[in-house]
Amino acid sequence: MDNLASLRDEVLSAAAAAATAAELDEVRVAALGKKGRLTGLMKELGGLDPETRKARGQALNAVKDEVAAALDARKTELEDAALNARLAQEVADVTLPVRPEVSGMIHPISQTMDEVIAIFAQMGFTVAEGPEIEDDFHNFTALNIPPEHPARQMHDTFYLPEQADGSRFVLRTHTSPVQIRTMQNQTPPIRIVAPGRTYRCDSDMTHTPMFHQIEGLVIDKATHFGHLKGCLVEFVQTFFEVSEVPVRFRPSFFPFTEPSAEVDIGCSRKGGELTIGAGDGWLEILGCGMVHPNVLAACGLDPDEYQGFAFGMGIERIAMLKYGIPDLRTFFDADLRWLKHYGFVPLDLPTVTGGLSR
Repeated sequence: MDNLASLRDEVLSAAAAAATAAELDEVRVAALGKKGRLTGLMKELGGLDPETRKARGQALNAVKDEVAAALDARKTELEDAALNARLAQEVADVTLPVRPEVSGMIHPISQTMDEVIAIFAQMGFTVAEGPEIEDDFHNFTALNIPPEHPARQMHDTFYLPEQADGSRFVLRTHTSPVQIRTMQNQTPPIRIVAPGRTYRCDSDMTHTPMFHQIEGLVIDKATHFGHLKGCLVEFVQTFFEVSEVPVRFRPSFFPFTEPSAEVDIGCSRKGGELTIGAGDGWLEILGCGMVHPNVLAACGLDPDEYQGFAFGMGIERIAMLKYGIPDLRTFFDADLRWLKHYGFVPLDLPTVTGGLSR
């Protein structure tokens, strides 16, 4: 036992004296490695009688645990010392001026989102947000989307693993669940826009698995389709900064609105260039409609008392149209050269009165 106590003291002293991680590892191997001194003593237990083996084994295990704890503690001390030394050497002088060549730029998606929000804020809308991981009710059922609808299929939607009760959460396929949550928790009148990231199983030249949307919702007792039309015509002309942009509403179908429409804006393609405004062409930019009575009822609102309209658009799409960005995929390439070309000056916030895209 005296030899064991002496060995313990020797190893603990060597661990405390280790100045580097390499020296500490040498101490560990010499004591606890395959050919270590403590390991060798453990191997000798098999030749002892049962009583002696029991007492000797308990003593060896106690010393082994004490040595292992000391080695771990010393390792932590050395790592902390190394980190502090590195931090002391890598001090950044925050008083130095920013170099122009490394100054940040606002991404076109962020710029476009701010522009759209600024326009609708001028009209009295407020911004609402919600979770990106949604349940079936908020993402589908409350929006009057039937069980057999293609949007519910796995080839269109990102489903999370099944829960104990058999239900499955999804990555939201639109920002419409924010509208549902707002109607559930807020008494009309309601006037909101809901910007954010959305997800669908689609990836090609014109689609990405993650993209951005902004949707609008108005609920009260008197709103009608004429209000929806006036709101969107004003938005289109303000956003594209072109007066008298032709706008047409084509009948369409969405489960959550009735009647529904898709909105087209006029354009010209003369000379192979796309120009927003008067011309002989049309471009579809968003969908809209009057909120379906079933959606109102699912949110606890009386459809005989309340009505309203909703609309939604893809941020990438309108950004590409306004700023002449030809390829959707470049939004997510993280190419600083691209950002330098299409980016915007930081802190120059867009406003309707001061200008959106200065």
